[in-house]
Amino acid sequence: MPANLSPEYKAAEAAFRATREPHERLACLREMLRTIPKHKGTEHLQADIKARIKELGEQLESGKKGTAHGGPALVIRPEGAAQVALIGPPNSGKSALHDRLTASGAAVAPYPFTTQVPQPGMLPHENIQFQLLDLPPLSRDHPLPWLATTLQTADAALLVVDLTDADCVQQLETVHAMLAERRVTLGAVWPADGPAAGGSDRNADRGDGTDSGGATGGDVFTVRLPALLLANHADRVDDPAAELQALRELSGLRWPALVVSAATGRGLGDIGPWLFRQLAIVRVYTKVPGHPAERERPFALRRGQTVGDVARLVHRDLARTLRYARLWGPSGFDGQQVGPEHRVADGDVIELHT
Repeated sequence: MPANLSPEYKAAEAAFRATREPHERLACLREMLRTIPKHKGTEHLQADIKARIKELGEQLESGKKGTAHGGPALVIRPEGAAQVALIGPPNSGKSALHDRLTASGAAVAPYPFTTQVPQPGMLPHENIQFQLLDLPPLSRDHPLPWLATTLQTADAALLVVDLTDADCVQQLETVHAMLAERRVTLGAVWPADGPAAGGSDRNADRGDGTDSGGATGGDVFTVRLPALLLANHADRVDDPAAELQALRELSGLRWPALVVSAATGRGLGDIGPWLFRQLAIVRVYTKVPGHPAERERPFALRRGQTVGDVARLVHRDLARTLRYARLWGPSGFDGQQVGPEHRVADGDVIELHT
């Protein structure tokens, strides 16, 4: 039966897909439930929305209590240029990589399930940072019912595998199956490989080349993340490149990959630049009339985003009152007056006028 979704519902769903802030996502879910037409054709979708509201609400409440005597936060508010999840089987070395990349002090031990809840840390790259989430290992012995909700705010995934483990192919299959059960897919296509973002709908393509679904069809709750395979423990094998090639052939994996070692630091310096390039990050600097640009803390956007998107990052109300901007940088000529729809480029300096 056709759902015949109302314009109000479609607007709420579009807002849900566009935002990364957990509390805003919860508000959008509640608006979706309020505005969805109530008939047999939407019964399953209504039930799904109710389940998501309950799950996200409980996790946000758990995080709030975690500051006192409750449980730890399972939904992590995104920070930095992008939120990137570390995913992998037990003892793949995720926590050691997380500690080495972010200086997080993550607990590292030679036995599985050291990590029990999401652990955020910041990976610096030039004048921006990426938020890395160290997640518990994916194993049939250790189900994570909250995983999909946690990953809803992520922009990408680093899939960590132990090159020395004889069972790594089977482990990758298990990881893939467990993610699929939670409606999470890892894709090989990154934003830099596809068309320009063209706006703020961050879920239009989550990296596997397919539309994530929207107001007129598809599944708004499916999480699609572009993935980079990190072949860890390269220091423990004689020919890491040959081991990675064998893993590719045996598993049929199509994700891009880097050979790394948490112990020696091999390849770790390539991760930040790789994420910057493949996520199509655009750094934009703002200035006040008559003053120099603030060069220390740029706003991080995606290729194809606009002056209007910059205004929203500065303040959500600013986008509604923005008249024009003056621009210095690669996307125009110095002092050029542009409108909110002007697409920005990396290194642009803009002066917002309301």
